[in-house]
Amino acid sequence: MPGRIFGPPPARRPPRVLWWRLRRNPLRRRSDLVQGWIGLALLLTAATAVPAAAVVVGDAAHDRGTRTARQQAQTRHETTASLLENARRHPEPGSAEARRTRYPTRVRFTDAEGRPRTATTDVPPSLSKGSTLRVWVGTDGQLTDPPLTPDQIRTRTRGWAIIAALAVSTTTATAYGVTARVVQRRNLAAWDRAWADTAPRWTAAP
Repeated sequence: MPGRIFGPPPARRPPRVLWWRLRRNPLRRRSDLVQGWIGLALLLTAATAVPAAAVVVGDAAHDRGTRTARQQAQTRHETTASLLENARRHPEPGSAEARRTRYPTRVRFTDAEGRPRTATTDVPPSLSKGSTLRVWVGTDGQLTDPPLTPDQIRTRTRGWAIIAALAVSTTTATAYGVTARVVQRRNLAAWDRAWADTAPRWTAAP
């Protein structure tokens, strides 16, 4: 037909279902409105509280890690230890796994007061008796880990920040879930009462 233009039909707009509890419609109940406002309030709370908690907890973890590293550096010292026995051989020498593997081996070292001590520590495989390596010793004369490094402090800081963010997100999600469950129970109870009032008129014998 002249004057008609054929083409694809106009795209339909998707139904507006987002935040339907906050929009006016004849089926919306007061409980729906309450649940919608609570959900919006919790969403806004999470949007501000999650980054704030991550920053606050992350800063606290970083400060604590820095203090711990400073204290460890003051109470631990590095010294040389010599092996008292041959270290175990790795079944795959030269492999990546062998480079990561450590075996417990007896060593001799001196503490901060110059007294000789013996202990067991993890050493690379295949080291022979008499070989030396660097170890860290605490004020009690026992072998210990080296002080925390800046990378370790940053890793712990990120870990605690992520935990804080997840904790706040989980709390707000749980709060909304509890709210939704309470509202659902109230709605079911209201439906039961409404049906109890309506059912006799529908089921009464003529």
